[in-house]
Amino acid sequence: MIWLNGSLVAEDRAEISVLDHGLTVGDGVFETVKATAGRPFALTRHLDRLVRSATGLGLPAPDLDEVRAGCAAVLAANPMPRGRLRITYTGGLAPLGSERGDTPPTLVVALGTAAERPDSTAVATVPWARNEHSAVAGLKTTSYAENVVALAYAHRRGGSEALLANTAGRLCEGTGSNVFVVVDGQLLTPPLSSGCLAGITRALVAEWCGATEADLPYTVLKEADEVFLTSSLRDVQAVHRIDDHELPAPGPVTARAMAQFAARAADDLDP
Repeated sequence: MIWLNGSLVAEDRAEISVLDHGLTVGDGVFETVKATAGRPFALTRHLDRLVRSATGLGLPAPDLDEVRAGCAAVLAANPMPRGRLRITYTGGLAPLGSERGDTPPTLVVALGTAAERPDSTAVATVPWARNEHSAVAGLKTTSYAENVVALAYAHRRGGSEALLANTAGRLCEGTGSNVFVVVDGQLLTPPLSSGCLAGITRALVAEWCGATEADLPYTVLKEADEVFLTSSLRDVQAVHRIDDHELPAPGPVTARAMAQFAARAADDLDP
């Protein structure tokens, strides 16, 4: 069952127009929320970011009461031990082209299964850069074509994620994750000014584990003592290989971060 514009409908009956602006030009925003036994994690933080992304894109702020109702209804209708709750909010029906129409936005809430992630993974660097000066930098939009291309590149090289620099050659982020490095015992992560997304898990790890924002060269990936990724479905995941460079995984700082995050997240589902 899927929540579509105010009501639950069966998946095979959940239909939107082929002229929805989210489909024709990627005019939309979204959130991915981890759900365990029907309970979402950090939903308030995710909804706050949904509003920031929508207003940053020029869309009207979503009705968060309706979004919460949709999340609750979908979780109740689709029981599963671990799920990926996806909230999608688009510009709605519009003429062909970049101009928006005058119809209300489209809201979809769906739930799919989410497998447990392994404790460590391999990643690949890619020959493309994230534009930290883009009009949509830092917004979680549905315009993910760059990420699709970069992730496919990483998969061909045996990685589960692609890590990008920004146009200044500084470390930025993954296609669907934030990145942390350990250098001389310090836990560091790129600042938001790098163009990276303000990840929910990133913020919690920084708060709970004492990470520091730092402007880092892309080459730090091959020089760091430890590297790990964070995202809503990865939580904290160690990196054991970057391209052909092997790393200890999890190293001691990463292992502590994994344990601290798991303990704090279990203690508070909406931190």
